[in-house]
Amino acid sequence: MFDGKKIFILGMARSGYEVAKILGERKCQLLLNDKKEEALQNKEQVEELRKLGVELVFGSHPEDLLDESYDYVIKNPGISNDHFYIQKANSLHIPVLNEVEVAYQLLIDDITLIGITGTNGKTTTTTLIYELLKEAYPERVHIGGNIGYPLCSLLNKVKKGDIIVMEVSCQQGANFHDFHPHIGVITNFSEAHIDFFGSYQAYKDAKKKMFYHQTKDDIAILNMGNEEVIKELEGISSKVKYFSSQNEINGCYLKENAIYYYGEKIIDCSKIKLKGIHNLENCMAAIMAVKELGVSNEIISKVLMNFKGVEHRLEYVDTINGIQYYNDTEATNIKCTQIALSSFKEPTILILGGMERGQKFEDLSPYLENVKAIIGIGSCRLRILEFGQQHNIPTYIFPTLKEGFQQCVKIGEENDVVLLSPASASWDQYEKCEDRGDEFKQYVQSLKRKEDENEN
Repeated sequence: MFDGKKIFILGMARSGYEVAKILGERKCQLLLNDKKEEALQNKEQVEELRKLGVELVFGSHPEDLLDESYDYVIKNPGISNDHFYIQKANSLHIPVLNEVEVAYQLLIDDITLIGITGTNGKTTTTTLIYELLKEAYPERVHIGGNIGYPLCSLLNKVKKGDIIVMEVSCQQGANFHDFHPHIGVITNFSEAHIDFFGSYQAYKDAKKKMFYHQTKDDIAILNMGNEEVIKELEGISSKVKYFSSQNEINGCYLKENAIYYYGEKIIDCSKIKLKGIHNLENCMAAIMAVKELGVSNEIISKVLMNFKGVEHRLEYVDTINGIQYYNDTEATNIKCTQIALSSFKEPTILILGGMERGQKFEDLSPYLENVKAIIGIGSCRLRILEFGQQHNIPTYIFPTLKEGFQQCVKIGEENDVVLLSPASASWDQYEKCEDRGDEFKQYVQSLKRKEDENEN
C-alpha cells in the first residue's frame, strides 16, 4: 500500500520517528517536517532517519512545502486537523492518516488486536489486560498505542498468533480510516479535549470511530452504566458484550461485593488492591476482554490481587504507621480528584493544588465527606485555604509539596489516607506532573526507611 509512495510526515516525536523508520525501510520517498528546531530533536534519531534517506525540515512550517505530488500526509496525533497543512491536504484530496492507521495497514495476518479507549480508565484497563494476558501467554503479548509504544514500533516484533494490547486516544481516532480492533473496549464517556475538537460530540465521534469500523466477527465491550456509551454505539455491527457496576446483567457485574462473569463468581472485591468503583469497572472491562482469549479464573484472581495500578494514577505507595499513602498526581483536573475522593471511606488528608488555572475547587464540595484535612500547595494555595475554610475543614497551605508532606506526617493518624490528588497542573514548579508524583513517593520511601531503622 505504501511501498514507493511519496509521503509527507507532519511532526516528529515518537510516532513521527517510528512511522518514518518503517516507511523508510519500504523505500518510500519521505519528507518529515517539525516546527521544533533540530537542536532540540533527538540527535541519534535524526541521524538514523537521514541515513534512511528521509528529508528533514525542522524549525518552521514553510507554506510551499506540501504540494499535490504527495500520495499521503501522516500527522502526529497531537496536531489538530485545523492545521493549515491538513487543510491544504484536504483541498488537494491527499489522504491524511496517522501512525496507528499506517501500522494497522502493515500488520501481519493472524494476530489479535485489542483496542481500549474511553475518557477515564483506559490506561489502567489497557495495562491490566496486558498483565492478565502476559501471565497467561508470556511469549505472545505486546503493549502499545497511546500508552507509550507506537504501534509501528511493534511491526518487526510481532509474529503469527501474537496479541497486541493498545490504548487508543481520541486524537488517534480522529484520523482513522480502516483501523478497528478484533476486541474493542470503551470505559466511559465524559467531556474532555473540547479545546482540541471544538465540541463534545466531535470528541465522541473520534472515540467511537474504531467501533463503527468493526465487522460482525469483532467484539465490542461496553460500559452499560454509561448512557452516552450505549447511545453513541447503538449502531455498530460487531457483537456487543457488557459490564456494569450498577446492575446484575448478562455479562460482567458486581454482586454482594464480588465480581461475577455470566453468573460465575470471579473474585471478592476486598481482595483487589485497586481502590474505587471506577477501578472495579476497569477490572470488569479487562475480565471481559481476556475471557474472550481463554484466560482462567485462577490467573485473573492472581493478577487482580497483586495489581497496584498504573504509576501516578491513584497509585498505592505504602502504609507507614497505619497511614496509607496514595499518589494520584495525574489528577490534574477536578473530575479526576472527584473520582479519587470517591474511592476512599477512610479519613483522608487531601493534598490539593499546583498551577493556578482558575480551577473550580467548589466542584469538589460533594466529595468531601471523608476529608479530615486539606493541604494546599502551589500557586493556587490561597484559594484552597478559602475553599477549606468555607467547608470548616482544617486547611494548611505551603508553597511546596515538601512542606505540605511534612504537615501530613504531623497530623496523620492510624487508618488515615494521605492522598496526593491535586486537581491542578504541576507546571508552576515541575516540568511534568510525574515529577511531582515521584517526589511524593520519595518522601514516603524516606518515611519507610526511618520506620525500618526504628524497628531495628
